[in-house]
Parts: sequence; structure tokens; C-alpha cells
Amino acid sequence: MTRLTRRQFGLFAGASAAALTLPAYLRAQGKPRVVVIGGGAGGATAARYVAKDSDGGIDVTLIDQSEVYTTCFYSNLYIGGYRSFESITHGYDALQSSYGITKVTGRATGVDRAAKTVTMADGATIPYDRLVVAPGIDLIWDSVEGYSEKLAEVAPHAWKAGKQTELLKARLDAIENGQQIIMVAPPNPYRCPPGPYERASMMAHVLKAKGLTDSKVIILDPKEKFSKQGVFQEGWEKHYPGMVEWYGPDVHGGIGAVDVSAGTVETDLDTFKGALLNVIPAQKAGAIATEAGLTDDSGFCPILAESMRSTIDEAVFVIGDASIAGDMPKSAFSANSQAKVAAMHIRGDLTQSKVFPAKYANTCWSLIETDDSVKVGAQYAPGDGKIASTQGFISQTSEDPALRKANFEESAGWYAGITADMFG
Repeated sequence: MTRLTRRQFGLFAGASAAALTLPAYLRAQGKPRVVVIGGGAGGATAARYVAKDSDGGIDVTLIDQSEVYTTCFYSNLYIGGYRSFESITHGYDALQSSYGITKVTGRATGVDRAAKTVTMADGATIPYDRLVVAPGIDLIWDSVEGYSEKLAEVAPHAWKAGKQTELLKARLDAIENGQQIIMVAPPNPYRCPPGPYERASMMAHVLKAKGLTDSKVIILDPKEKFSKQGVFQEGWEKHYPGMVEWYGPDVHGGIGAVDVSAGTVETDLDTFKGALLNVIPAQKAGAIATEAGLTDDSGFCPILAESMRSTIDEAVFVIGDASIAGDMPKSAFSANSQAKVAAMHIRGDLTQSKVFPAKYANTCWSLIETDDSVKVGAQYAPGDGKIASTQGFISQTSEDPALRKANFEESAGWYAGITADMFG
């Protein structure tokens, strides 16, 4: 397997100062302008690398609705009690002070691609020469009958980190012995992490640690199989015997309506009742991508594999969960990798700097129990009109416990490295 250390990840990072003192929405005269919508693993990384590597030669504005960013990746470890909420929440101050990026806190509501402007909810418009769209995902509420955005306040999805994550944790901590947790897993493609199966593991970990061994986590899955299935099921049997049950469509026969008030999920097999429902709907690109006319019939955004440039508009780059990235999963690692390719091409467009062939990478770690972490990953390159896997690796069953512990230590180093790479 490939090992990634914090030091190796940090080699991608660098430091330069290009302090920008102009107020929000104003631009330095004569500089090309880059606007980034979305301040997560893709957007924050792209903004930082464009600003850093252009050495102040490009005016960069980063738009996000929140003052701070809570990571979906590693949020399962908060659910499991391994991390504090504060430890997965990060600010944008260093991007502004060290890299001269203008951070605009607000909601982008539209893009005029002909005029090259972004419209904000307050009516302001922000011009750009190149636009990066990294809005993550939106949930398709009616993909689960009986579920809605309002009902998510009772049956949390926690697929967008923040208040939903805290709500799910609070609901989990209130479970009593003998009560069940029912998870409705999402269909492909979906944002991962947070992974449903790591989340189920962390829920079982909390129940076991509290002595609630008569409780169960039941996963109702629309998919016939899932990533790392063998190692997860081996881990559940080892650490949580009888506490985690997974039902695919060949068993449950089809997921019907959710009744949040009754705490039930109907299937062809049976009606499952839980004290906690964790409903994770189908997903699509964040709304601004649709508003900008960048999506296709899949609900996601087609891109050129060589650059992450939109196939619909050459002045726009789409990165992260909103993009159709071929073999790459919708992960933070993927988004961070894609952001660097996009940033390189943006600098090439605007400053005539050299552009190198695109290379991408991903690793996803999942914690099953303390010091028992598994992983999957690959290297990628443009091929056959898409981003294609060139080599990969995946954890195997019956591995040495020392290797699983090393996987967890590696993941912790990666988390520290990627958040430093995103936020400076």
C-alpha cells in the first residue's frame, strides 16, 4: 500500500505574502481577477494556490456563506467521540492575511457567464476573468419519500457539516440501551467522506463504549455493494458482534417511505423502527452550479480531464464534489488534488506561466474501531476523455493490527496536512 506522511503532504504547501488591503468587492486595477465560489477542500485550496503561486499577480476573491468551515471529512470521528467539534472547524484568516485573498461571506445566487460576473444575495456583483465553482453538493430531498429539509431537523443527514453534525451527535448520545439507529444510505454518486459505513462504525463504537450492546445500527442501502465492504463487515463482526446490520436491495427489496414522526422506514421486507433516523438522500452539484448552467442531466458538472475546466464555459473551472471527475471519488483529497491542477491552468491562462500534465491522487481512510483504520486510494491521469485510475490500493481482510494502527496515524497526519494546505 502507498503511505502518505504529513511531511510528504506538506511538500505541496508553500508560503508567500501578498497582502491585499482593498475592501471586499473592489479589485486592484490592471490585475486579472479570479473568483472562487465555495470555501471547502477544493475552493480554499484553489484560492490559496492561485494567490500564492502568482505571487500577488492575480486578484483572488473567495466566496463562502460561512465565517468558518467545518470539515465533513473527520466529522465521523467527532460523532465517535475521538475529536472535538472545534478541532474540525477552521477559519479563513490566514488566507486573507498571508495570501492577500479577499474573503466574502455571503451567498452567491447567480453567474452571468456572458458578462463574467457573480451576483450575491445582497445584490452586489463581483467581476471575474476566471471563475472556480466549488460548491460541494446539494441534497435531493424527495429522493427519499417522506423526507424533507424541514424534517432533517428531526432525522439529521449530517452530510453538510456544522449544525447537522452537532445534531446527529446529540441524538446519538441520547440513545438508550435496546433502541435502534436506522440509517438510509445514499445511492451513488455521493460525497464521501463522511462515509456511511465509517459513520455506522462510529455509532456502534459509541453504543459499545456506553454499554448499550442491546442496541443496533441498521443500514438500509439502495446499493448492491459498497467500497471496502469486506473489511468493514469483518470489522463489525470483530468489534461489534450483532450490533451492525447491513441490508442491500436483494434483502430489503426496496426502500419506501420514511415517517420521521413515527421513526420508521418502510421496505418491501419489513418496516424498521428506530429512536434515531439518519437519512442520507441522493445528491447533486451545489445549487449555484445549476444556476450558472454548468450541469448536465446527471445533476453534476462535466469537465475536461486535463484541466478541470468546464466543458460548457472555458472561463470556468469546476472542482470537487460538483464535478464529474471520472474515476475519482467525491472526497476532500480528490478536491484538493483537482484544485491544484485547476490553479495551475488558471495561472497559465492569466499570466502565461508554464502548465504541466495533470496528475491527480486520492486516499480515503475509514476508522472502524480504535486503531483499526482501513483505506482505499489511487493515482489518476487524463485518459480516454476522463480522469482515469492508473494504479490503486485497498485494505485487505485479516491485516496486521499494527498496519491498521499505522493507517490511522497516517490519516491524522493527512488531516493536519490538508487543512494547513487549504487554509494556510
